[in-house]
Amino acid sequence: MIYNTIFNKLVKIGIINKEGKRKFEWSLKLKSGGFMDLNADFLYDENDGYVIAVAHNYIQNGDVMCDPDMEIHIHPEMRMAEALTFRQDGIFARNQRVYNLDTNGNKLVNPKLKTELNKFLNMWMGNVVKQGFKNSV
Repeated sequence: MIYNTIFNKLVKIGIINKEGKRKFEWSLKLKSGGFMDLNADFLYDENDGYVIAVAHNYIQNGDVMCDPDMEIHIHPEMRMAEALTFRQDGIFARNQRVYNLDTNGNKLVNPKLKTELNKFLNMWMGNVVKQGFKNSV
């Protein structure tokens, strides 16, 4: 399942350990020669895990731009990770959320977007592994 594959890539990069625990307290910066740094930040706890943000960032006209920035829900007990959001700044700016609330506060899911964002996250983390990003802690 793609959620397990994403989880395993986050383990390989060193953002989380095999049990799904963060390998950083609040934030982490990973480097690999010639590529934009990869940043990981703890955002909040969830009932069945926690949410982190992972991003490549650059500076444009003094502003920090994301290329991209994704929120990822880590489910340690199930050894799964899933994309929640996607944000891209610049000319092709996009801001997408898999889950939204209706006017009554009920959680709504966009299944097509969920599939698309998880495919992208899986591909992106695969590229990050190939590019040699690795937490040495």
